[in-house]
Amino acid sequence: MSISFNKERFKFYLWVGAVWLLLWIFNSFTNHSEVFAQQSLNEIWRVFYIVVTNFIFYEYSLPFILKKRSNILSNTLIGIFLIALQLILVSLGLYAWKSLGLQLHFYTSLRQVTLNPGGAYDYIMEEVFYQAQGGITSLFFFGLAKLFYDNFKLRQTTQQLRLEKQEAELNYLKSQTNPHFLFNTLNNIYSLARDKSDLAPESILRLSKILRFMLYETSGAFISVEQELEIIRNYIALEKLRYDDSLHVNFNFDIEDMKQTLPPLLLIPLVENAFKHGVSETRNQPFIDIRLSINQGKLEFVVKNSIEAFPGEMIVKENIGLSNLKRQLELLYTDYNLSVQQGESLFTANLKINLSSHV
Repeated sequence: MSISFNKERFKFYLWVGAVWLLLWIFNSFTNHSEVFAQQSLNEIWRVFYIVVTNFIFYEYSLPFILKKRSNILSNTLIGIFLIALQLILVSLGLYAWKSLGLQLHFYTSLRQVTLNPGGAYDYIMEEVFYQAQGGITSLFFFGLAKLFYDNFKLRQTTQQLRLEKQEAELNYLKSQTNPHFLFNTLNNIYSLARDKSDLAPESILRLSKILRFMLYETSGAFISVEQELEIIRNYIALEKLRYDDSLHVNFNFDIEDMKQTLPPLLLIPLVENAFKHGVSETRNQPFIDIRLSINQGKLEFVVKNSIEAFPGEMIVKENIGLSNLKRQLELLYTDYNLSVQQGESLFTANLKINLSSHV
């Protein structure tokens, strides 16, 4: 079984070790200021050992203990052995590390112990237990730090996955909306071409402008309101080619800042819905009234269109464009409202967005 070394994780333990060292140095300065320099050097020597032993325990020993095995008894025995080994490392091992420091003159013994005859064993055991206090405390300290760090990383990863999922879904909705939008436009051009209308070339030219915009301007997360207005104008002009002078289209706007940004093609579904499911099915006096206002970061987009009156039928039919728009709004903003209202001869769509509430 190969054992990998995670540099990023080890850096985390080094940072925790640095905090551990600072706490011990602060304690030494507060309570033992007369030996502050020697105590600080002692703690620097000890912290290297403490970091390594805790890294080994929490990154290798503990995961190995918690590994699922078919034999519960063997798992229990392995756990007891590795935990006992860790306790030895933070007690007897830390005493041995201190002794090595004394030999190399990196560590200064500050505890005065009077040895009784034949009391060497008692002295060693006392020192082992003394070192074990700090070693076992470090286990809890590093364990808590690891718990908080892992929880933070887990929440961060979960958030990242959620954002990636939302972005993928948003891209999917866009990929649905664009072909749907183009399909309807091509149907309109087909109708003109079938009737051998002289307006067919102009409609193809306007479609090319829309396609150019969709290819080169909508790949980013935002476009300016000015660009969104331009695409709406082109779409309205393209749709109007199918109708005679009986269709009345009003498009008014009140915009504080033309450089205000929006997600691309966010408003088009409501305009498209007015043409495809409104005036195209209206025989007498078809009309569309569009009003857009953006002031102080508040957007309101109202689209009214005529519909054919059918007695007893007042159910609002939701198409692909409106469904996708609703879902896009859920993914993009936290403060918005989209309402549709259908009367006997009038359909109204009202979209309000607090642009500052973008996710």
